[in-house]
Amino acid sequence: MSYVASVLQPGEKILHVGKPHWIGYWRALALLILAAALLMLHPTGIVATDMLWLGAAVLALIALAFAAQTFFQRWTQEIGVTDRRVIYKRGFISRQTAEMNMDKIETVLVDQSLLGRLLGYGTVTIQGTGASIESLRDMADPIGLRTTITAR
Repeated sequence: MSYVASVLQPGEKILHVGKPHWIGYWRALALLILAAALLMLHPTGIVATDMLWLGAAVLALIALAFAAQTFFQRWTQEIGVTDRRVIYKRGFISRQTAEMNMDKIETVLVDQSLLGRLLGYGTVTIQGTGASIESLRDMADPIGLRTTITAR
């Protein structure tokens, strides 16, 4: 059960659940491509071949670490919009949450680069009276999230 679903009040309905975009895997993908490029080189000496294999293996292990970090972040971060409030949660063992009532929201800012517009991700900042929820980077469908919040 998601965190947002577990903290709903009686009669409250979930309108939208946001997650980080898959673009967070770009570092792991770039390192895997670099490792594959190293393996495609055909050196003439045995030592050079062993060094290329070792270099490719190290790059692949670093890529795996980046992919695991991104997976864990995507798994533990959640933003939910209900008919009454916006709920943000991140963390697994140490959990940080923020909630803002819909009537306290003043502005929802969306920042998208050209690549973000093409692939459908961006940074969302929710500003309320006297406080704001931290900027949510690389969120999938930021326009849909903003529309859900502002169309109440």
